[in-house]
Amino acid sequence: MNGAIIAAAPNIRVAQLFFVAPGYRKNMSSKDLPMRILEGGRKRVAPLCCTRPDEESPDAALAVTYNKYHIANSVEVSEWESGKSLDNILENQGITIRRRPLTGPPAHAVGPFEFRLENAGNTPRNILEKIIWNKDVEVAQLKERKPLGMLAKEIQNAPPVRDFLGALKASFQQTGMPALIAEVKKASPSRGVLREDFDPVQIAQTYQKNGAACLSILTDEKYFQGSFENLEAVRRAGVECPLLCKEFIIDAWQIFYARSKGADAILLIAAILPDLDIKYMTKICQKLGLVALVEVHTEREMVRVLGIDGIQLIGINNRDLGTFEVDISNTKKLLEGERGQIIRQKGITVVGESGLFTPDDIAFVQNAGVHAVLVGESLIKQDDPGKGIVQLFGRDISS
Repeated sequence: MNGAIIAAAPNIRVAQLFFVAPGYRKNMSSKDLPMRILEGGRKRVAPLCCTRPDEESPDAALAVTYNKYHIANSVEVSEWESGKSLDNILENQGITIRRRPLTGPPAHAVGPFEFRLENAGNTPRNILEKIIWNKDVEVAQLKERKPLGMLAKEIQNAPPVRDFLGALKASFQQTGMPALIAEVKKASPSRGVLREDFDPVQIAQTYQKNGAACLSILTDEKYFQGSFENLEAVRRAGVECPLLCKEFIIDAWQIFYARSKGADAILLIAAILPDLDIKYMTKICQKLGLVALVEVHTEREMVRVLGIDGIQLIGINNRDLGTFEVDISNTKKLLEGERGQIIRQKGITVVGESGLFTPDDIAFVQNAGVHAVLVGESLIKQDDPGKGIVQLFGRDISS
């Protein structure tokens, strides 16, 4: 690995070295990559990156994109940027979900004995935090088994990306009703198993036949009984609807993994991701040709997301992921006033999520300003999910 020599003014010294992968010119650009430097004893961000590989290597290009994300979004960067811990950064942005691995309570020694005492600091405060702590451990293990270099080769052989956002817009224009993102979901933490005879490919084909514009495939195994194998199977079966990878993404590696399995779009949840994460994960999606559906639940989350450049698709979740309580009026509340004006000015497509069971529910969120809906439970629990779509919209939307 070659070290990059960085020239700086006398009053600036570099506090972290950046290494350039072999095969890259030592051309440094000040456009994309923040780097830690000290200026007059004060920590600040200085953007820095290497540009243009000497060889046209998709593997190398992916590695640079991923490394740029990691340097820009590491816990260390977040800490020196604000002088606080990651949890404090999240809290300052209104994020109450603590980002830490589930390590269990600390051990206490008393003589020759050791015991563990549960306390508020090491116990998840709600189901979402529990999911995220488990996901931290899960992703770390997956990354060890399948490093980025291996993923890069798999992505080269993955099927081409379909236009997820374009499919939503085309459906809305054709039917005059919100485009349907139908969810392939076997279970949920709050409802348990939703469908015993669960065949993801058959369900996906039924959704497509009955007018779904896109599909959402749950990939979390522990809490939703989903899998990336389901995502891959639906894609390989020839289902034409673009696919959203419905996952709790906390690491950019997961985006590359989803792409390798055939995803056309991925979910980013504002309740668990700070602004810097959303910004750089969105850039990675653009590099890979994916669309990011950025999900919000509160007014503060909506304001945060609207302040980030490049957002094309926002989902308003009517379900509080901390309590799992649902209120569909949340969609209308978040689209009122200045927020709605900004969304229209930027041409952002809004997706209504959760709590949608009847034609009146669909009409309510459409009048509030959504152009698409993501629906799972009210369809998957039907004996015939295809008829469930007709019941949900009050008419056949397949033609």
